[in-house]
Amino acid sequence: MPQFLKYLFASCLGTALALGLLLFVGVSSLAGLVSSAAEDKAVTVRENSILELNFDNVIPEKTNNTEMDPFDVDQSNVVGVTDMIKMIKMAKNDGDIKGIYIRPQMVSAGKVSTADIRAALEDFKTSGKFIVAYGDFYTQNAYYMASVADSIYLNPVGAVEFKGYAATITFFKEMLDKLDVQMRIFYAGQFKSATEPYRLDKMSDQNRLQTRVYLNALYDIFINDISRTRGISPNDLRGIADRYEGFSAEMAQKNRLVDHIGHEDVAINAMKKRIGLNEKDKLNRIKMDDYYVAKGKGVDLTDAKDKIAVVYMEGTITDGVSAEPNSITDGQYVKILRKIRNDDRIKAVVIRMDSPGGSVLASENIFREVLLCKQAGKPVVVSMANVAASGGYYIGCQADSIFAEPGTITGSIGVFGIVPILQKTMKNNLGITVDTVKTGKFSAFGTPLLDFSDEESKIVQARIEATYEDFLSKVAKGRHKTRDEIHEIAQGRVWPGIKAKEIGLVDDIGGLDRALAAAARLASIDKYKTKEYPETKTGLEQFVDKYTNKKDRDDAISNSVLKAELGDMYPVYRSFRDIRNAKGIQARLPYEMVIW
Repeated sequence: MPQFLKYLFASCLGTALALGLLLFVGVSSLAGLVSSAAEDKAVTVRENSILELNFDNVIPEKTNNTEMDPFDVDQSNVVGVTDMIKMIKMAKNDGDIKGIYIRPQMVSAGKVSTADIRAALEDFKTSGKFIVAYGDFYTQNAYYMASVADSIYLNPVGAVEFKGYAATITFFKEMLDKLDVQMRIFYAGQFKSATEPYRLDKMSDQNRLQTRVYLNALYDIFINDISRTRGISPNDLRGIADRYEGFSAEMAQKNRLVDHIGHEDVAINAMKKRIGLNEKDKLNRIKMDDYYVAKGKGVDLTDAKDKIAVVYMEGTITDGVSAEPNSITDGQYVKILRKIRNDDRIKAVVIRMDSPGGSVLASENIFREVLLCKQAGKPVVVSMANVAASGGYYIGCQADSIFAEPGTITGSIGVFGIVPILQKTMKNNLGITVDTVKTGKFSAFGTPLLDFSDEESKIVQARIEATYEDFLSKVAKGRHKTRDEIHEIAQGRVWPGIKAKEIGLVDDIGGLDRALAAAARLASIDKYKTKEYPETKTGLEQFVDKYTNKKDRDDAISNSVLKAELGDMYPVYRSFRDIRNAKGIQARLPYEMVIW
């Protein structure tokens, strides 16, 4: 029997090793196949081509900094905002590109990202080349993009969703009350509305005020940009929105929101005619991701030796290291900034921030590395994208220069902590009670199974207020103001970029290009190359990262199922999940505010 077991064990071990080897070879072969397919994919731009923009994917700031399909053997790139703008500028001077065709039925990007791309399209038109837009239906964000076109086509049974902006927040308090969940909430700042979904059933007066201020600022940008390119007065546009007169093709055309009613073939034939083709001729259309491969991927025409690091920080700020794209973890970004600091070829750093904030601890760790970069003689400039709030502002508050865009949501200088107490939930709904034996007064402090005592609550609140004071002092030092001056405009209040400049939270209004120019000036360099961080991974590499780590694999599977089941309600679940999983004191906008 012992001999039999020995042979059995040896056989099983051999089988396991063989299967492991086969799996390794299979994954390696698949990786090689994908890599080879990506490298061998030859893309050329033919004469009389039209650059096509579909906006099918969520648009990140940095190319491929988003979740990608691991089984896409073509490895199509998800072109980010920065590279998309570069490609539009390149197309402006490309003799083979005669015009741009956009089909923006849905544009999954923030207000600032959409405005930046639209501005590049508006600049493209100064070349004398045309832009044509066609949509079966235009959402409001999509119409904002399409409104830059020379000619806008709409399907005969389509509509334009032109109605103005509304911000919605989901509140959980009544649900939590029904479940007997006691949310112990601590915060500093009367405008720190991050905790409201868990302690109120509607917006506070302060939150309603700040929301109205930045919503109106965003709407003004929306109206004025459309007015400029469509030749319709702002007052007329507001009237069209108030009467909802774009919600039929005929009314949309009557109000000059669109130029032509017709199917897509009408728009295609119109473009053919503009470049001298007959209706039966083929129209050469090249998609943005292919144009990026053909013209822009890895291309750097400068011979400069000096570099400026462009560090993209997109997503919620969390502790540790995450394999997820579009996230900010201190474990990852501390290493990135340390690497930059020790690279003598890098003369300056630009942080492109697009984050609602998150963990104070993670923000502090990244903030420290930003300071060390400055101390190493590398100027640091912050470029704010859609959102740079709370922890997102914390990280860059002592940068040498801070740029926001007109529609950037920033500020929210405040902190909070939320602890769900399940003691009553378990007792009243499950008949489960909890008892404890302690060696000291605070030994059981922090468990969600026992409610806080008054003394424990005071300890937490004191820590929150101390963290807030530290936040104020950091901002005051960075902005060259007193603590009281910052406190007056802080208290968790959110500001639009234009107002943030007026009150001194940012230095100037401008995009990434202006931030790069400022960094070069501060570093006293004329010619430079840019080096982008973090390095993005292919879909297959993301897949391997997720599914070789048990926790990431389980999270990925459950999240995929929930996304499919919840649909548009998934962001609400995600918001609640983030609060549940948050560790320590938070500096963030955790609720899901949807601007329609």
